[in-house]
Amino acid sequence: MFKDSADFRRVASGVLLIAAPLLQLVALLVDPGTWGDEREAVSYGADPVLSQVQSVLYHWSYLLAGLSVFGLLHVMRRRTVVFGHLAGTLTILGYVNGSALLMTDPVEWWLGRHHTPAESERILGEMLDLPGVVFGFQMPWLFFAIFGLPVLLIGVWRAGFAHWAVPLVAVLSSAGSMVTEYGPLTVPFWAATAGAVGWVGVRMLRMSREEWISYYPTAAPGRTTPDSYANTTA
Repeated sequence: MFKDSADFRRVASGVLLIAAPLLQLVALLVDPGTWGDEREAVSYGADPVLSQVQSVLYHWSYLLAGLSVFGLLHVMRRRTVVFGHLAGTLTILGYVNGSALLMTDPVEWWLGRHHTPAESERILGEMLDLPGVVFGFQMPWLFFAIFGLPVLLIGVWRAGFAHWAVPLVAVLSSAGSMVTEYGPLTVPFWAATAGAVGWVGVRMLRMSREEWISYYPTAAPGRTTPDSYANTTA
């Protein structure tokens, strides 16, 4: 299936761009808090199994989203290179920190089983308001995950790889999900994001090996490309 590392990277990038937002959308759909009480201290009691499933799905969607950024950076090698690397690095950091924060879910679930919802929220709020948690995991890192992907897609469009509608949909859906309360109204916004990002993933999967390799830097003294490397090791 894979002729070399270039083919593997192309397919892996395309699959990740499809899978990451899709897992996030599925997590939203199975989350009891989406359709009921958004407080996890309550939703865990309503359906402990689905509450744990959604938490795991969110965790892996964020990790895979961070990895998928490398695929976006690849198609930004010709134009918007510096912009892509700066925005891409911050986006990856945002997704990694977002994934780490999901470890608070079991804490909130445990609190919900031993305290009232109001008391659970108070205790968890005091824990999350600790300076080490705020500045080590939340601020400003979570904003990089929320806004980083739409910004990167603008760079992908400017690089000539995606239609202008792709970043537009991502920006509007991200903004819409931010101004609406977490719940059923979030579903169409996240579905739109999954569609926009997934389109880029499909575009990569349909590329030929030669098209993918063409995005590598031009061969020059001291510069290594997949073809030049293959020639030296043949």
